[in-house]
Amino acid sequence: MIREALLYEKLADFRVQCALCAHRCKINPDRRGLCGVRENRDGVLYSLVFGTLIAEHIDPIEKKPFFHVYPASRSYSIATVGCNLSCEFCQNHEISQMPRSTLMITGEDTAPAAIVERAINNDCKTIAYTYTEPTVYLETALETAKIACGEGLKNVFVTNGFMTSEAIEMMAPYLVAANVDLKSFRDEFYKKQCGGRLKPVLDSLVKMKEQGIWLEITTLLIPGLNDSPEELKDIAAFIFSLGPETPWHISRFHPQFKMLGMSATPVSSLHRACDIGKKAALNHVYSGNVPGDEGENTYCSNCGKLLMNRYGYRIIENHLSGNACFHCGKKLAGIF
Repeated sequence: MIREALLYEKLADFRVQCALCAHRCKINPDRRGLCGVRENRDGVLYSLVFGTLIAEHIDPIEKKPFFHVYPASRSYSIATVGCNLSCEFCQNHEISQMPRSTLMITGEDTAPAAIVERAINNDCKTIAYTYTEPTVYLETALETAKIACGEGLKNVFVTNGFMTSEAIEMMAPYLVAANVDLKSFRDEFYKKQCGGRLKPVLDSLVKMKEQGIWLEITTLLIPGLNDSPEELKDIAAFIFSLGPETPWHISRFHPQFKMLGMSATPVSSLHRACDIGKKAALNHVYSGNVPGDEGENTYCSNCGKLLMNRYGYRIIENHLSGNACFHCGKKLAGIF
Protein backbone atom coordinates (compact mmCIF):
# COMPACT_ATOMS: atom_id res chain seq x y z
CA MET A 1 0.00 0.00 0.00
CA ILE A 2 1.08 3.59 -0.55
CA ARG A 3 0.85 6.35 2.03
CA GLU A 4 2.33 9.83 2.34
CA ALA A 5 5.60 9.54 4.21
CA LEU A 6 6.42 10.89 7.63
CA LEU A 7 9.42 13.12 8.33
CA TYR A 8 10.19 14.97 5.13
CA GLU A 9 10.46 18.55 3.92
CA LYS A 10 9.27 19.98 0.63
CA LEU A 11 11.94 21.86 -1.33
CA ALA A 12 11.92 24.03 -4.43
CA ASP A 13 11.22 22.57 -7.88
CA PHE A 14 9.16 19.69 -6.46
CA ARG A 15 12.18 18.20 -4.71
CA VAL A 16 11.91 16.81 -1.16
CA GLN A 17 14.33 15.99 1.64
CA CYS A 18 13.69 12.91 3.75
CA ALA A 19 14.48 13.14 7.48
CA LEU A 20 13.88 9.49 8.34
CA CYS A 21 17.42 8.10 8.27
CA ALA A 22 20.90 9.55 8.48
CA HIS A 23 21.31 9.75 4.69
CA ARG A 24 18.75 12.60 4.68
CA CYS A 25 18.23 12.02 0.96
CA LYS A 26 17.29 14.92 -1.28
CA ILE A 27 15.00 13.32 -3.83
CA ASN A 28 14.06 14.63 -7.25
CA PRO A 29 10.57 14.10 -8.71
CA ASP A 30 9.90 10.51 -9.82
CA ARG A 31 12.93 9.28 -7.90
CA ARG A 32 13.38 7.22 -4.75
CA GLY A 33 15.63 7.58 -1.74
CA LEU A 34 18.55 5.22 -1.17
CA CYS A 35 16.28 2.83 0.74
CA GLY A 36 14.31 2.22 -2.45
CA VAL A 37 10.92 2.39 -0.72
CA ARG A 38 10.25 6.14 -0.47
CA GLU A 39 9.37 7.95 -3.70
CA ASN A 40 8.86 11.58 -4.68
CA ARG A 41 5.66 11.99 -6.68
CA ASP A 42 5.06 15.58 -7.77
CA GLY A 43 6.74 17.00 -4.69
CA VAL A 44 5.08 14.66 -2.19
CA LEU A 45 7.11 11.87 -0.58
CA TYR A 46 5.36 8.53 -0.33
CA SER A 47 6.12 5.30 1.47
CA LEU A 48 5.65 2.48 -1.04
CA VAL A 49 5.50 -0.24 1.64
CA PHE A 50 2.81 0.80 4.09
CA GLY A 51 1.55 -2.50 5.50
CA THR A 52 3.12 -4.47 2.64
CA LEU A 53 4.68 -7.33 4.58
CA ILE A 54 7.35 -9.46 2.92
CA ALA A 55 7.95 -11.47 6.12
CA GLU A 56 5.66 -12.39 9.02
CA HIS A 57 6.69 -15.03 11.56
CA ILE A 58 6.34 -16.06 15.19
CA ASP A 59 9.81 -16.20 16.73
CA PRO A 60 11.26 -16.80 20.15
CA ILE A 61 12.36 -13.42 21.49
CA GLU A 62 15.87 -14.86 21.89
CA LYS A 63 16.19 -15.08 18.08
CA LYS A 64 16.22 -11.26 17.68
CA PRO A 65 18.46 -11.56 19.80
CA PHE A 66 17.01 -10.26 23.06
CA PHE A 67 18.26 -12.11 26.14
CA HIS A 68 16.99 -9.60 28.70
CA VAL A 69 13.50 -8.90 27.32
CA TYR A 70 10.69 -11.25 28.41
CA PRO A 71 12.83 -14.42 28.22
CA ALA A 72 11.20 -17.48 26.64
CA SER A 73 8.33 -15.40 25.21
CA ARG A 74 7.09 -15.28 21.62
CA SER A 75 7.52 -12.27 19.35
CA TYR A 76 5.37 -11.56 16.30
CA SER A 77 8.01 -10.54 13.77
CA ILE A 78 7.36 -8.52 10.62
CA ALA A 79 9.21 -6.75 7.82
CA THR A 80 8.72 -5.03 4.49
CA VAL A 81 11.28 -4.96 1.69
CA GLY A 82 13.99 -2.29 1.77
CA CYS A 83 16.96 -1.08 3.77
CA ASN A 84 18.91 2.14 4.08
CA LEU A 85 22.28 0.33 4.15
CA SER A 86 23.81 -2.06 1.62
CA CYS A 87 25.87 -4.41 3.79
CA GLU A 88 27.91 -6.85 1.74
CA PHE A 89 27.31 -9.57 4.36
CA CYS A 90 23.53 -9.17 4.72
CA GLN A 91 21.79 -12.45 5.57
CA ASN A 92 18.42 -11.15 4.30
CA HIS A 93 19.71 -9.43 1.16
CA GLU A 94 17.04 -10.99 -1.07
CA ILE A 95 14.40 -8.82 0.61
CA SER A 96 16.43 -5.97 2.10
CA GLN A 97 18.10 -5.07 -1.19
CA MET A 98 15.21 -5.94 -3.53
CA PRO A 99 14.05 -2.34 -4.14
CA ARG A 100 17.63 -1.25 -4.90
CA SER A 101 18.46 -4.09 -7.27
CA THR A 102 15.12 -4.60 -9.03
CA LEU A 103 12.93 -1.62 -8.02
CA MET A 104 10.34 -4.24 -7.03
CA ILE A 105 7.96 -3.64 -4.13
CA THR A 106 6.27 -6.86 -3.12
CA GLY A 107 4.54 -8.42 -0.15
CA GLU A 108 1.10 -8.99 1.36
CA ASP A 109 -0.90 -5.87 2.15
CA THR A 110 -1.81 -6.13 5.83
CA ALA A 111 -3.53 -3.54 8.01
CA PRO A 112 -1.71 -2.67 11.24
CA ALA A 113 -4.76 -3.70 13.26
CA ALA A 114 -4.61 -7.14 11.65
CA ILE A 115 -0.93 -7.49 12.62
CA VAL A 116 -1.81 -6.77 16.24
CA GLU A 117 -4.74 -9.19 16.18
CA ARG A 118 -2.52 -11.96 14.83
CA ALA A 119 0.08 -11.28 17.51
CA ILE A 120 -2.56 -11.55 20.24
CA ASN A 121 -4.11 -14.69 18.75
CA ASN A 122 -0.68 -16.35 18.69
CA ASP A 123 0.05 -15.53 22.33
CA CYS A 124 2.92 -13.16 21.54
CA LYS A 125 4.22 -10.77 24.17
CA THR A 126 5.87 -8.41 21.67
CA ILE A 127 5.79 -7.29 18.07
CA ALA A 128 9.28 -7.14 16.56
CA TYR A 129 10.08 -4.93 13.60
CA THR A 130 13.00 -6.86 12.17
CA TYR A 131 14.54 -8.88 9.29
CA THR A 132 15.12 -5.80 7.10
CA GLU A 133 15.45 -2.25 8.52
CA PRO A 134 12.39 -1.00 10.42
CA THR A 135 13.43 2.62 9.99
CA VAL A 136 12.45 2.52 6.30
CA TYR A 137 8.93 1.30 7.11
CA LEU A 138 8.42 3.62 10.07
CA GLU A 139 4.89 4.50 8.97
CA THR A 140 3.86 0.85 9.31
CA ALA A 141 5.80 0.32 12.53
CA LEU A 142 4.45 3.45 14.19
CA GLU A 143 0.78 2.81 13.45
CA THR A 144 1.09 -0.84 14.41
CA ALA A 145 2.96 0.01 17.61
CA LYS A 146 0.31 2.50 18.71
CA ILE A 147 -2.44 -0.08 18.31
CA ALA A 148 -0.31 -2.73 20.01
CA CYS A 149 0.27 -0.55 23.06
CA GLY A 150 -3.48 -0.05 23.38
CA GLU A 151 -3.90 -3.83 23.46
CA GLY A 152 -1.20 -4.41 26.07
CA LEU A 153 1.50 -5.64 23.68
CA LYS A 154 5.08 -4.32 23.67
CA ASN A 155 7.14 -3.28 20.64
CA VAL A 156 10.81 -3.92 19.88
CA PHE A 157 13.11 -2.83 17.05
CA VAL A 158 15.95 -4.84 15.53
CA THR A 159 17.80 -2.10 13.70
CA ASN A 160 21.07 -0.92 12.19
CA GLY A 161 20.66 2.34 14.10
CA PHE A 162 21.28 4.50 11.00
CA MET A 163 18.36 6.81 11.71
CA THR A 164 17.68 10.40 12.66
CA SER A 165 16.93 11.72 16.11
CA GLU A 166 13.54 12.79 14.74
CA ALA A 167 12.68 9.19 13.88
CA ILE A 168 13.75 7.99 17.32
CA GLU A 169 11.69 10.64 19.08
CA MET A 170 8.65 9.72 17.00
CA MET A 171 8.92 5.99 17.75
CA ALA A 172 10.29 6.06 21.31
CA PRO A 173 6.98 6.44 23.20
CA TYR A 174 5.83 3.10 21.77
CA LEU A 175 9.12 1.18 21.90
CA VAL A 176 10.38 -0.71 24.95
CA ALA A 177 13.59 -2.17 23.52
CA ALA A 178 15.95 -2.15 20.56
CA ASN A 179 18.69 -4.49 19.49
CA VAL A 180 21.08 -2.31 17.51
CA ASP A 181 23.78 -3.61 15.19
CA LEU A 182 27.08 -1.94 16.01
CA LYS A 183 28.81 -3.43 13.00
CA SER A 184 32.21 -1.88 13.57
CA PHE A 185 33.89 0.97 15.39
CA ARG A 186 35.61 2.19 12.23
CA ASP A 187 34.00 4.69 9.89
CA GLU A 188 35.87 3.19 6.94
CA PHE A 189 34.15 -0.16 7.53
CA TYR A 190 30.74 1.50 7.47
CA LYS A 191 31.56 3.40 4.28
CA LYS A 192 33.10 0.50 2.38
CA GLN A 193 31.12 -2.51 3.62
CA CYS A 194 27.73 -0.96 4.43
CA GLY A 195 27.25 2.27 2.50
CA GLY A 196 26.83 4.25 5.71
CA ARG A 197 28.75 6.02 8.45
CA LEU A 198 29.59 5.18 12.06
CA LYS A 199 28.71 8.39 13.91
CA PRO A 200 24.94 8.34 13.24
CA VAL A 201 24.77 4.84 14.73
CA LEU A 202 26.62 5.93 17.87
CA ASP A 203 24.39 9.00 18.12
CA SER A 204 21.30 6.79 17.81
CA LEU A 205 22.45 4.53 20.62
CA VAL A 206 22.99 7.49 22.92
CA LYS A 207 19.62 8.96 21.93
CA MET A 208 17.75 5.70 22.50
CA LYS A 209 19.35 5.36 25.92
CA GLU A 210 18.25 8.90 26.78
CA GLN A 211 14.72 8.04 25.65
CA GLY A 212 14.55 5.13 28.09
CA ILE A 213 14.65 2.37 25.47
CA TRP A 214 16.28 -0.84 26.73
CA LEU A 215 19.32 -1.56 24.54
CA GLU A 216 21.02 -4.76 23.49
CA ILE A 217 23.86 -4.49 20.99
CA THR A 218 24.99 -6.99 18.36
CA THR A 219 28.31 -7.14 16.52
CA LEU A 220 28.78 -9.66 13.72
CA LEU A 221 32.43 -10.64 13.97
CA ILE A 222 33.94 -10.88 10.48
CA PRO A 223 37.48 -12.29 10.19
CA GLY A 224 40.02 -9.66 9.20
CA LEU A 225 37.49 -6.83 8.94
CA ASN A 226 36.28 -5.88 12.41
CA ASP A 227 37.85 -8.41 14.78
CA SER A 228 41.10 -6.73 15.87
CA PRO A 229 41.62 -6.48 19.64
CA GLU A 230 41.94 -2.70 19.36
CA GLU A 231 38.59 -2.30 17.63
CA LEU A 232 36.83 -4.70 19.99
CA LYS A 233 38.19 -2.78 22.97
CA ASP A 234 36.81 0.42 21.45
CA ILE A 235 33.38 -1.14 21.00
CA ALA A 236 33.41 -2.50 24.56
CA ALA A 237 34.41 0.88 25.97
CA PHE A 238 31.59 2.61 24.11
CA ILE A 239 29.03 0.07 25.33
CA PHE A 240 30.33 0.55 28.87
CA SER A 241 29.67 4.28 28.49
CA LEU A 242 26.01 3.44 27.79
CA GLY A 243 25.93 1.36 30.96
CA PRO A 244 27.76 -1.85 31.96
CA GLU A 245 24.40 -3.63 32.18
CA THR A 246 23.96 -3.30 28.38
CA PRO A 247 24.18 -6.79 26.83
CA TRP A 248 26.67 -7.25 23.99
CA HIS A 249 25.96 -10.08 21.54
CA ILE A 250 29.02 -11.06 19.51
CA SER A 251 27.83 -13.23 16.64
CA ARG A 252 29.62 -15.67 14.40
CA PHE A 253 29.84 -14.69 10.73
CA HIS A 254 28.87 -17.21 8.06
CA PRO A 255 29.57 -16.40 4.38
CA GLN A 256 26.65 -14.47 2.88
CA PHE A 257 25.72 -12.32 -0.13
CA LYS A 258 28.88 -10.66 -1.50
CA MET A 259 31.19 -12.35 1.03
CA LEU A 260 30.67 -15.96 0.00
CA GLY A 261 34.40 -16.41 -0.53
CA MET A 262 35.27 -15.64 3.09
CA SER A 263 35.63 -18.08 5.96
CA ALA A 264 33.29 -18.38 8.91
CA THR A 265 34.46 -16.83 12.15
CA PRO A 266 36.51 -19.27 14.26
CA VAL A 267 34.77 -19.97 17.56
CA SER A 268 38.05 -19.15 19.29
CA SER A 269 37.78 -15.60 17.90
CA LEU A 270 34.33 -15.25 19.44
CA HIS A 271 35.68 -16.35 22.79
CA ARG A 272 38.55 -13.85 22.59
CA ALA A 273 36.09 -11.08 21.76
CA CYS A 274 33.87 -12.07 24.68
CA ASP A 275 36.87 -11.98 27.00
CA ILE A 276 37.62 -8.43 25.84
CA GLY A 277 34.07 -7.41 26.70
CA LYS A 278 34.28 -8.98 30.14
CA LYS A 279 37.66 -7.35 30.84
CA ALA A 280 36.04 -4.02 29.94
CA ALA A 281 33.67 -4.66 32.89
CA LEU A 282 30.56 -5.33 30.80
CA ASN A 283 28.14 -7.41 32.86
CA HIS A 284 26.68 -9.51 30.06
CA VAL A 285 28.63 -10.54 26.95
CA TYR A 286 27.22 -13.28 24.74
CA SER A 287 28.45 -15.39 21.83
CA GLY A 288 25.93 -15.89 19.03
CA ASN A 289 25.32 -18.31 16.14
CA VAL A 290 27.05 -21.10 18.09
CA PRO A 291 24.29 -23.24 19.63
CA GLY A 292 25.39 -24.95 22.82
CA ASP A 293 28.28 -22.59 23.47
CA GLU A 294 28.67 -21.56 27.10
CA GLY A 295 28.72 -17.96 25.93
CA GLU A 296 24.96 -18.13 25.33
CA ASN A 297 24.28 -18.33 29.08
CA THR A 298 23.40 -15.52 31.46
CA TYR A 299 25.31 -15.28 34.75
CA CYS A 300 24.68 -13.07 37.77
CA SER A 301 26.87 -9.97 37.67
CA ASN A 302 27.11 -10.07 41.47
CA CYS A 303 27.71 -13.69 42.55
CA GLY A 304 28.60 -15.21 39.19
CA LYS A 305 26.06 -18.04 39.44
CA LEU A 306 24.20 -19.35 36.40
CA LEU A 307 20.89 -17.58 35.85
CA MET A 308 19.77 -18.85 32.42
CA ASN A 309 21.19 -21.82 30.57
CA ARG A 310 20.43 -21.57 26.83
CA TYR A 311 20.73 -23.81 23.83
CA GLY A 312 20.19 -21.72 20.72
CA TYR A 313 16.89 -19.93 21.22
CA ARG A 314 15.68 -22.19 24.05
CA ILE A 315 16.10 -21.68 27.78
CA ILE A 316 17.00 -25.02 29.37
CA GLU A 317 17.36 -23.78 32.97
CA ASN A 318 16.06 -20.62 34.62
CA HIS A 319 17.39 -19.67 38.06
CA LEU A 320 15.64 -16.33 38.32
CA SER A 321 13.10 -15.45 40.97
CA GLY A 322 11.08 -12.88 39.06
CA ASN A 323 13.97 -10.85 37.68
CA ALA A 324 16.34 -11.49 40.60
CA CYS A 325 19.14 -13.99 41.07
CA PHE A 326 17.80 -17.00 42.98
CA HIS A 327 21.13 -17.26 44.82
CA CYS A 328 21.95 -13.70 45.95
CA GLY A 329 18.91 -11.60 45.07
CA LYS A 330 20.71 -9.26 42.65
CA LYS A 331 18.22 -7.97 40.08
CA LEU A 332 18.99 -8.71 36.44
CA ALA A 333 18.80 -5.63 34.25
CA GLY A 334 16.26 -5.76 31.46
CA ILE A 335 12.50 -6.04 30.92
CA PHE A 336 10.74 -8.88 32.70
